Amino acid sequence: MFKRAVSGLVLTLGLAGSQAVLAKDASILSASYDISRELFAEINPRFEEHWEKETGGKLKIDQSFAGTSRQAQDIIRGKQVDAVSFNQVPDVDILAQRGLIKKNWAEQFPNNSSPYYSTIAFLVRKGNPKNIQGWEDLAREDVSIVLPNPKTSGNARYSYLGAWLYANDAFEGDEEKIKDFVAKVLGGVESFPTGGRGALVSFANNKQGDALLTFESEVLNVANGEEFAAEGFEVVVPKISVLAEFPVAVVDRVVDRKKTRDVATAYLEFQYSKPIQELIAGFNYRVNHEEVVAATKEQFAPVKLVNPVDVLGPWSKIQEEHFSNNGILDQLLTRGRK
Repeated sequence: MFKRAVSGLVLTLGLAGSQAVLAKDASILSASYDISRELFAEINPRFEEHWEKETGGKLKIDQSFAGTSRQAQDIIRGKQVDAVSFNQVPDVDILAQRGLIKKNWAEQFPNNSSPYYSTIAFLVRKGNPKNIQGWEDLAREDVSIVLPNPKTSGNARYSYLGAWLYANDAFEGDEEKIKDFVAKVLGGVESFPTGGRGALVSFANNKQGDALLTFESEVLNVANGEEFAAEGFEVVVPKISVLAEFPVAVVDRVVDRKKTRDVATAYLEFQYSKPIQELIAGFNYRVNHEEVVAATKEQFAPVKLVNPVDVLGPWSKIQEEHFSNNGILDQLLTRGRK
């Protein structure tokens, strides 16, 4: 099972605090994915308050938002990020490969170092005029879609993988049929913005596409929020979709240099605490805390979630075969709906 309960987790927040009773004022830089602005606008001040209460030292969290592939490249080039909260595993793995974080980073926190998770869903226009019900409809010639560029966005890579995993199930592993299906879906992309927020602007503000593919959390937030209430957008959660884990990691090389390991570690652990798990669920992410899961049971549509590594092998293999230059993604983009 991909989901492991954390309700019994004994957080080390108190330990981190006790180690820093005489803590001086500190600051850390946190890097996250493009569409997480509102979430971390809530988490960060709560942790700053918690840290001051525990240690007596004031903390300032600076926050960076962008597609996580871009974030990872910026860190490799020297950006001094203390902690990452990303939306795809490969962008953490590449930091480990470059020696910036520990090789066993996924073992540093519970649930494969993923405090919460999501899947890919579709935002469609009022009344769902194209009657889009699942992945199969995205391959139709009369349907156009918007999703970020898979080269720069973890969000979009999950959309690609969601289409692939659906086709793998529908065509019983027949790779040529899978590729033909995914090529048809990609051939219907009307707009390839660099990140998830740009994709929302293309769909909602610029009126592009019949469906926006993005994280379920974003789809629900938009459909239920006030900003686009007049548009009457509707949510489609396919019956089978991809498990999208949201990994976190301390950037070891940076925190050791800045001596911020305690605060960066406690910051990430904070995301596992019950109050923050409740907050995260309020932003329509699926969480692992058993009590919060039970309380939010009716919030999410039933869906069969497939972990990509169970079908396609480890993330390193997925990255190399599908997303490298001239990989399967590039090949299918040129095939389109021909």
